[in-house]
Amino acid sequence: MYIAYKEARETKYWLRLLQQSKLVNIDLTNELIYADEIIRILSSIVKTTEKSIGRSTP
Repeated sequence: MYIAYKEARETKYWLRLLQQSKLVNIDLTNELIYADEIIRILSSIVKTTEKSIGRSTP
């Protein structure tokens, strides 16, 4: 899940870069919103997993 989280952040970076560069005439607002949602979900999964692993360690 952590790798997916990192990949989602990188995807968001490239989407923002593409939008700000104005190299293409495409509105990427919706894609950036979806990327944010995915990042939040994956972040929550990673944090929850880290906490549960930490608790189960003696």
